Amino acid sequence: MINYKGWESFSCFFSADYCQRYLKTCYQKRNIGNPEQKSYENGYAFLYYLEHGQIYYDQAEKSPLILKPILLFYGLVHLIKACILTIDPSYPETTAVLAHGVSTRKRKKQNYLFFHDEVKFQKNGLFPFMSEKLFLMKQLEGEKAIMEELLQLIPELNDLFSILEGKKTFANLTQQDNKLIIPDYVLDHYHMTENRFKEFFTSKFKNSVEFINGELAFYINENFSSEISPLCYNLENSTYTLPLVKGSFIHFPELLVHYLLLYNLSMIARYETEWWSELTKMMPNQDYPFIKSFLEVTMKKGPFLIFQLLMR
Repeated sequence: MINYKGWESFSCFFSADYCQRYLKTCYQKRNIGNPEQKSYENGYAFLYYLEHGQIYYDQAEKSPLILKPILLFYGLVHLIKACILTIDPSYPETTAVLAHGVSTRKRKKQNYLFFHDEVKFQKNGLFPFMSEKLFLMKQLEGEKAIMEELLQLIPELNDLFSILEGKKTFANLTQQDNKLIIPDYVLDHYHMTENRFKEFFTSKFKNSVEFINGELAFYINENFSSEISPLCYNLENSTYTLPLVKGSFIHFPELLVHYLLLYNLSMIARYETEWWSELTKMMPNQDYPFIKSFLEVTMKKGPFLIFQLLMR
């Protein structure tokens, strides 16, 4: 993993010359026709997507909590569009890809809890488009994701789940040089024997992974990325982690999880003024600590996940 230094790591992209060279390399690797011309045409669009994204994140950092979801969502959208441009030089080809690609229930019911809220996947729009372009995943139209399930896929929220819900959502892996060791208690959470777990775990990697004989451990090389594996990277304590809650979205790249959570929160912040104001002022239940913590995490983690993609 490349040493990440926050927004400073993006400095190289704030040069039109470099952006054009970078895009040309991306297009050549994908055998896209006329890479010179296309990288020249897209250089500034790519640079401006990143610049606008950074401005949204900078403003979110300075803004009160009630505005943060809106600014962070649009900041992430701009960064995602920059990533798409590295793969698809003709983006956006149609207006269909410009929609959000997910929807949410418009009026919130009485006794509404964010934890139990859901978003529904749409056929067209940014969410299915980026899933397919960036992660080669086909999303199913009409499928739903519940907020609690998504929050359990953010490794930095593990301690909060442990305190408020009494359950661990992630296991930290111990790293010794280029070896990652999985704790034994993971087998209990997955209800698997060691051999069955090794099979299951190996099948989830896009690149091959080999376990060390007699150990619940495997080697990683310098090109290893958690983004193409069942592992997540905890940015707060700089460790690789493994999700312990085997929900239907355990295979989701973390960037998609951040997108779905921010989309719903940004819709609430815009259209559910009364509920949103009460939550941020009264802090009536566990929704508040989870939302506030997630927004603090995604402020740093969103750009980190994007940078990993750009360096891929």
